[in-house]
Amino acid sequence: MKWHEIMTTALTKDEKQLQVSSDGPVTTVTINRPEKRNAIAQAMWRELPRIMANFENDSRSRVLILNGRGSDFSVGADISEFDDLRRDSQTARDYEQANSQAFSAFRHATKPTIAAIRGNCLGGGFGLAAACDLRISTPDAAFSVPAAKLGLAYPQDAMIDIVGSLGLQMAKYLIFSATRINAEAAHGAGFLLEVIESDRFDQHIAELAQTIAQNAPLSIKASKAAIAATVSRTPRDIEVAKKLGSLTFESCDYEEGRKAFRERRKPVFNGT
Repeated sequence: MKWHEIMTTALTKDEKQLQVSSDGPVTTVTINRPEKRNAIAQAMWRELPRIMANFENDSRSRVLILNGRGSDFSVGADISEFDDLRRDSQTARDYEQANSQAFSAFRHATKPTIAAIRGNCLGGGFGLAAACDLRISTPDAAFSVPAAKLGLAYPQDAMIDIVGSLGLQMAKYLIFSATRINAEAAHGAGFLLEVIESDRFDQHIAELAQTIAQNAPLSIKASKAAIAATVSRTPRDIEVAKKLGSLTFESCDYEEGRKAFRERRKPVFNGT
């Protein structure tokens, strides 16, 4: 039995609010609380890193899609929990740590991640989308980081994703004003790769994921690390990128890529 099948058959009530499925090499994680506009409960924040660890460890899974059930991606953290689970400085710090660990799990994934966004993408939901590699939405999508309206500060590590995906000025505008922007503005700011009409959206996301999944996994992993090192410029990230790049030189996939080119056929990569 595959790991995602285990998860859907042996879950607690809260864990079922995050559904994991696969289509060949493509894993999909669905925020499944449409009655709450896919608000993310604390238990869900804590579960997301485990889901991502399983995805990372499954050699058959090469790409992950994050989406929401129904008409919204996610309106962010479930504010109805805050009086109990975020009632004072200590519980607020604990809650924020769970947020940060979820964002980090997506940010540091070695395999590509795609946020497929319909409707509202707000607060913590916006943070998860920002932590993904690629973001695509439908025209009706709306984006906001309303922490200033709640009297909260957004986690510093999550701000890395927001500034990186929006640019400095637009990040400041959204954080300071807590206003909403539409898909057109998010696309113009560079937050969105594409805006796709609803009737073609699911198919387009699936085709993009399959296209990525058919390419050489070691090459993509090395390239993703090189991009991260280019942004961070830290010696550790640079060294990791160099090592992963070197691994591709003697890989079976590199041999397969050359052979397929000579034979004028589509390569079949196995990630070794």
